[in-house]
Amino acid sequence: AGFFALRLPEAEGGVGLGLPEAVLVFEEAGRALLPGPLIATHLAAGAVPGAATGETVVSAVDGGLVEWPAEADVVRGDTAGAVPVRSLDPLTPLHRVPGGAAADPDPVAVLLTAAEQLGTAARVCELAAQHARAREQFGRPIGAFQAVAHLCAGMLVRSETARAAVYAAAVTADPVDIAAARLLADEAAVRGARDCLQVHGGMGFTWESEVHLHLKRAWVRTQRAGGITESEETLAAALVAGAA
Repeated sequence: AGFFALRLPEAEGGVGLGLPEAVLVFEEAGRALLPGPLIATHLAAGAVPGAATGETVVSAVDGGLVEWPAEADVVRGDTAGAVPVRSLDPLTPLHRVPGGAAADPDPVAVLLTAAEQLGTAARVCELAAQHARAREQFGRPIGAFQAVAHLCAGMLVRSETARAAVYAAAVTADPVDIAAARLLADEAAVRGARDCLQVHGGMGFTWESEVHLHLKRAWVRTQRAGGITESEETLAAALVAGAA
């Protein structure tokens, strides 16, 4: 229950913590590939009865898409005419809402999405490094080869850069900082998962491996909360205004 009531005041039955703590929790959710409309339910705590305790599962229309509509107890937004669409991520069922207008994304939703992406970026970096140390070819670990080492190093650099940006945005809560953090986290997650697949080879595509699931989830997350384009426009507008 504390997962969803984390930022709810103690007087309202919550934990009374802030965005930095929520970011840490959602980072771990991303690392563990936890399924479900976690962010929507978290944002509904205090507004939708039962959301804070996890007894009520809440989803929301996000642009023209809605996640887990059939499983949710409450869907915030107009879902008239919603039809199921094939999702890249087998653990995230999606419906498309015809003519669904994209509203301005909630900055908290953007930041928590970035936190989940950060969790994926960190996890795939760990998986790649573990495999590079354990898998041997030509009599030595594949991580000893420069091409593989460079892939792993790039993943770590992107992951740690995204971490610094996401943690800083959680403190400032500034929409521009959040947009920048989201872009860095999206890149770290998607590129990291792709590079991790390359390190693993065909093994990364098997159902026994979590690597391909991280890539698929990362792709789906890039469409949430206004998508990458919205964050790019927010950051670009701030840069133009600062240069004027």
